[in-house]
Amino acid sequence: MSKALSFRKSSSRAAKFAAVAALTLGLVATVSPAAQAASRGAAGSKGLKHNVLTVSNGTRYVQIDGKTVDFRTVVRDLAWSPDGNKAVFIDGASNLVVSDADGGNRVTVAKNPGGQNWNHPTWQSVPAVPEAGAPARNNIVFVARTNGVSRLKTVPASAVQGQPADLSVWGGPDGGLLPQTGNIWPNAGGRTGTTVFANVDNGTVYIRDEVLRSQTDELAKGSQPALSPDGEDVVFVRSVKGHDHLFVKGQGDKAPKDLTPNATTDYTQPTFSPDGRTIAARTPKGIVTLPVSGATKPVVVTSRVGLPAYRG
Repeated sequence: MSKALSFRKSSSRAAKFAAVAALTLGLVATVSPAAQAASRGAAGSKGLKHNVLTVSNGTRYVQIDGKTVDFRTVVRDLAWSPDGNKAVFIDGASNLVVSDADGGNRVTVAKNPGGQNWNHPTWQSVPAVPEAGAPARNNIVFVARTNGVSRLKTVPASAVQGQPADLSVWGGPDGGLLPQTGNIWPNAGGRTGTTVFANVDNGTVYIRDEVLRSQTDELAKGSQPALSPDGEDVVFVRSVKGHDHLFVKGQGDKAPKDLTPNATTDYTQPTFSPDGRTIAARTPKGIVTLPVSGATKPVVVTSRVGLPAYRG
């Protein structure tokens, strides 16, 4: 098992990552503001705003920018496509569903075969960069738990009642198989298909990317990780003196930073804002936000208790 605590160990791998990132940034930069606005729509589905905090709590009602939206079906573990135009969640039948931002035009991407608990989907969407040999990817990664055993699964986001496949986890520059079971809480981000996840059996956060090939490194001890939109930072939860604290680790950092060193409550289920500057997290009294720098204390922004996410 790799003992790496940096995001990427291999120099050739890092070089390829830089090349892909540079090319991808170049592609993004060529898209005009008008084209970006057109692709998103003037205000999103039925006037819903982009770049806002959303909270789902396992009911049909989702709070979006402080307003309640009826998705007309049970919504569990809500996440968003990178552009914010589509929602992905688990419905009341434990199926994997994609819909518009107001719950309309629902499509069952994968139907639960029964006897499984599906949870925590995340959207892995990466544009093709032919010059670097990087194909486009548009997948949903989620967790399937059967008989108490959890595995990461992946299925194309465009599928209709598709067949999810196991997402293998290979470790370190020299390869090697990491634990394939007990992997939970995936979160995808960045420009090259990076995914973070945690292992419930060993209490470790891992980071996985596919720049050269599928490769996974240990990041730190913790749980419930989330990756910043640019792939540079990871926030996660770690228990300290009886409370769940929020830690952040940036690329190249030797050790993670405790953002809540004086915690008197539990901070869980963190997520990044679209600009990567703010973290939202759940507490027993509602959702709080705080800067990634940790410069100020968490502030309660809504009393609604549930899973926070940002609509991109």
